[in-house]
Amino acid sequence: MPIRPLSRAVAAAGFAVSAAISPAAAASPRFTITFSAAAHPGPITGRLILIIAKSNTPEPRLAVSPTGPAIFGIDLDQLRPGETAIIDDKAASSPMALSELPPGDYYVQAVINVYEQVHRADGHTLWVHLNDGTIEPWNVAAGNLYSDVQRVHVGGNGTVRLSITHVIPRKAPPADTKWVKHVRIQSAKLTRFWGRPIYINATVLLPKGYDEHPDVRYPSIYTLGHVVPFSFTTDSTSVRGVGTIDPARGLETGYDFYKSWISDGFPRVIAITFEQQTPYFPDSYSVNSANNGPYGDAIVEEVIPYLEQRFRIIGKPYARILEGASTSGWQTLALQLYHPDFFGGAWVLQPDPIDFRRYQLTDIYADSNAFTMPAGPFTTIERPFRRTVEGQVVWTMRQLSRFEAVLGSHGRSGYQLEAWEAVYGPTDKDGYPAALWDKHTGTIDHAVADYMRNHGFDLRVYAERNWATLGPKLRGKLHVFCGDMDDFYLNLAVYKFQEFLQSTTSPRSDATFTFGRPMKGHGWHAWTWAEMVRSMATYMQERAPAGENTSDWMY
Repeated sequence: MPIRPLSRAVAAAGFAVSAAISPAAAASPRFTITFSAAAHPGPITGRLILIIAKSNTPEPRLAVSPTGPAIFGIDLDQLRPGETAIIDDKAASSPMALSELPPGDYYVQAVINVYEQVHRADGHTLWVHLNDGTIEPWNVAAGNLYSDVQRVHVGGNGTVRLSITHVIPRKAPPADTKWVKHVRIQSAKLTRFWGRPIYINATVLLPKGYDEHPDVRYPSIYTLGHVVPFSFTTDSTSVRGVGTIDPARGLETGYDFYKSWISDGFPRVIAITFEQQTPYFPDSYSVNSANNGPYGDAIVEEVIPYLEQRFRIIGKPYARILEGASTSGWQTLALQLYHPDFFGGAWVLQPDPIDFRRYQLTDIYADSNAFTMPAGPFTTIERPFRRTVEGQVVWTMRQLSRFEAVLGSHGRSGYQLEAWEAVYGPTDKDGYPAALWDKHTGTIDHAVADYMRNHGFDLRVYAERNWATLGPKLRGKLHVFCGDMDDFYLNLAVYKFQEFLQSTTSPRSDATFTFGRPMKGHGWHAWTWAEMVRSMATYMQERAPAGENTSDWMY
């Protein structure tokens, strides 16, 4: 999904926060926050986020979302242990200012997203949160600090004092099994760009008979966006393993897929997914960008060749298949378009906007404002960002922009809109991602939009400009799927991309498009994972070069 979950299960921690409310003296609530030397012995540069919730279940930091608790954020610049940071009406806020918070009893918690200083190869020195490439949202990221949850009364004035005393521990790496292997690869290209070690993590799902047949080489499916390929699990009692096939989405459980994977007659392929968190989002989108660095080169020139050698993967284009949904749907299409001779086919599911005339409901080239659309000489309408399959608006573009502005300044929210700016856009004068629109007014910067189009990130524009050479290389390779009521309006850009491909000549595109109707939303799948793997395996067998032995893996 384009919106990744902000919360994951973490170990419960003890409570040690102190909170007090002073006599009425100020016009609005005020929070003073410190962190202990035991939690972090030195000064911190980072983002302080205060969460105010009506419930302590789940823990407030784990409930943060655009429709969740109220949140407030400020930057910290070398704040020392014991020194006070202040959250008041000057702080960035969502969905309301602190003074607008209704009087009442609340549960409060503070989190510090800790940054480190990096000296990038482009000459910019930045403060960002970096890790080993593992997907870790700020509220559960190892090394970040948090306070206990405290119940307080907010009555329109007074001061609340919080002390941050806990550090989020580093999680143990996942254990390898007979079927699933984990690999962490340091990229030399990305390490040079960021001036510190940068890693890409791969999770590899091996086929039945892999160990028993050491001379057999297998084709690969890069199933982008999953933590474990196809949610594979051998545990019939796990959350992923309980239940039956969901006919509304076309998805089976991870345990159901496991039963197909090990069954007689099922194709023997290797499935791989990546974790490649950047300072700006849980995924790099697997392309080169001014802000994230050469992730596209790293994937194609470093990571995939390494995996092919280590896991006996057939290193030929026909045997490299791409699959991905949403964020990973965009990168699946981008990888196939940018590297048409390297990959043999792409199954593109509900991709993030692939035509920026439909950047959700905004045309970033022609519209002047991302928050509102004209509805008459004196009226404007708010642009939605998310809806239900019945059409009910869930979030607006304005609400999501305000939410992201709290999580981080300079494009460091780690959320969706700013992820796109980091991937598609230029750097600003300070070296951080340039904003496509003002987070408070919605005014679009068309210079940033033009950069995105001119540098090939509008995939429809890229395909159209390069069709004479690109078209012949894509014969039979593009398979696109989307629900007709995608929660994030992603079907609209897919329609535009389809219109272009249907208009092509010399050659005429043979791309296939499958739409879920009626009222199929984000996450809809036309097939189960097992059905998709069977289809991909047949596709690869039909395109194998003459003389290529496919009997070892196509049972």
